[in-house]
Amino acid sequence: MYYLNYFFIFSIIGHFLETIIYVINDWSLESGFLYGYWTPVYGIGVVLIIYIHKLIFNKLKINKFYKILLFILIITIILTITEYIGGNILELIFNRTFWDYSDHKYHFGKYIALDVSCLWAVLSIGFLYLVKPWMDKIILKIPKFITYILCILFIIDLVCTLIFKSKI
Repeated sequence: MYYLNYFFIFSIIGHFLETIIYVINDWSLESGFLYGYWTPVYGIGVVLIIYIHKLIFNKLKINKFYKILLFILIITIILTITEYIGGNILELIFNRTFWDYSDHKYHFGKYIALDVSCLWAVLSIGFLYLVKPWMDKIILKIPKFITYILCILFIIDLVCTLIFKSKI
């Protein structure tokens, strides 16, 4: 339930923050691809951050400084790959580009750019050391039935989105 709760909370928070950024910048994009108010890539990213951090800090017997450096390197690569794969899968399913970094100076295709990858690294560290300790207290108190309800709603949303929005 721990990882699922993080997935749902940060899918919703990510959707909310991205929507605010779009409104502030007067961009005509919409956050996410689902009907519901969540953007799963943010939830997936947070779950990956927590899991990779746990692996590195629990399994490796090296200096903490090197663990942090290794974590930053690995999570930046993994989140960048996740964004790249996610963008391509969404384009394949919906025949639409949901984001495009082609106008960034150091981009690789539409879906990844060096500045965005660096932002993921900074946000990952900020999340781990500033947000996660506080959020763990909340996450651990969420009743299981709430998580089950969110799972059901998410699956319904995903199925409806695939049926009514996909081009496959």
